Formats: sequence, C-alpha cells, structure tokens
Amino acid sequence: MASEPEPSPYLQVEHLVARYGSRTILDDVSMTAHRGEITVILGVSGCGKSTLLRHVVGLLTPASGRILINGQDLHRASEDEQEVILRNIGMSFQAGALFNSMTLEDNIALPIIEHARADQATAQMLARMKLSLVDLERAAHLLPSEISGGMKKRAAVARALALDPALLLFDELSAGLDPVTARELDELVLRLKAQLGVTIIIVTHELSSIQMIADQAIMLHGGKVIAAGTLAQVRSSDNPHVRAFFDRQPRPQTMEHGLLETLLVDRG
Repeated sequence: MASEPEPSPYLQVEHLVARYGSRTILDDVSMTAHRGEITVILGVSGCGKSTLLRHVVGLLTPASGRILINGQDLHRASEDEQEVILRNIGMSFQAGALFNSMTLEDNIALPIIEHARADQATAQMLARMKLSLVDLERAAHLLPSEISGGMKKRAAVARALALDPALLLFDELSAGLDPVTARELDELVLRLKAQLGVTIIIVTHELSSIQMIADQAIMLHGGKVIAAGTLAQVRSSDNPHVRAFFDRQPRPQTMEHGLLETLLVDRG
C-alpha cells in the first residue's frame, strides 16, 4: 500500500536575497514551515531574523527569490490577491505596536472592522473572544498604558489572531520579560498550536523558550542559513556559531583575537 504524500509546507521561502541599498542582509535563504508546527528562527542580533519576517508578511520586497504562502507567490500576486493572502497572516511585533489611545478591545476590533467589514458590535464581540483566548477578557476595557508588559504581549497576540489567520509570526515574543511571564507566553503559544492547528514562526534568542516550543528550527548567521531541521538536528550541528549560541561558549576566534576584534570582523 502506497504511503500518503507529505502535505506541502504552508510557508516556503526559496533562495531569498534581501538588500538595504548595497548591503546584503539575507543571502540565498530558504526555509519551510508546516501547518500545526512551530518553527523558530535563531541567530544573534543583526543576522537578518526580523528582515526575514518582514519579507514573509509583505512589508519588504525581495531582491530575488520567492515567498510562497499556501502555494501562492506573495510578491508576484496582484494587489487584490496579496490582500487575500495577507489576511491569512497575523503578526505580533517585538514592541507590541498597540494603539495607546484605544482600549485592548478596540485595538483588536479595528482590523476586524477594516478588513472583515464587520459592524462595530460584531467586531467588539469577536475582539472579546480573541482576548479570552489569551486570558485577557477581563482587561478588555483597559488602555495599553494600564497593563503590564506581559499583558501587552498577550494583547498583541490577540490582535494577531483577529482575522483567524492560518500563519502566525511572532518577533521576540518573550523579550524583556521575567522568566515566569516568558514561560506563560510559551505555554500560550503551545496552547494556540494545539487549539487552532496554525503554522507558527517565532524569532527568538531565548534558550528556554526554544527548548520548550520548537518543532523545527533554522539558524541564520551573516545573512545565511547555517543550520536547519528539527531542534535536535540543529543543536547537534558542529558549526562553531551554532555551538556558541547553544552552549553560550566563546567562539574560537574570540579566544584567539579578543572580543572587540571579533565583533568588528562580524560587522564587516
């Protein structure tokens, strides 16, 4: 009896090149992400992690390469086709990007009104449902300035869920939070994966989060992919940059040349 073919990835990044002016940020980057899995993008600051997310969500256009969302080429689609594709993507930015003058409920209702053409009452009801998914239903009437940092992160997740996306992108979701609050966010992400069956991609450098949530991992260095696969496969890589990341040990060139010289070489 023939085995069933594996489902195609929900997200495919193929040979992506990204540039800011004459500077190449991503160089021939490829990756895939499947439904119901959490893919973690790893790497030191400045390696291109957030730039990769911004290309996936359509905020930046590739210099070359393709980004396929559910088989559709995002950057070769018409404007109307792009709008349909992007409605199936929800993103939570590192700083949350909530509107400070609006309550949490209104922050989440806004994209529902604008993109789903819902009336105010329906949008607010749906917004409260999204807030309940992240355990913030009792804070619906509060402003972002009236809640903690962890609650702001949860509210940003609720807004990313506003249009029931099939693909969720999180940029440094637990950055700057205490370990207990960060763990609660990791548990939230795992719960969303189990309940909604969505594709989740997370940029992070928090080892505890990576070990808890990652199904697949991709590590970038200098704009290139240096390791990819299951977390176990990536962790077993003998690449010195991978080893330095997971073991938190100085790289060989740091010991030979000193920290300052190594940093200057990396930036060059």
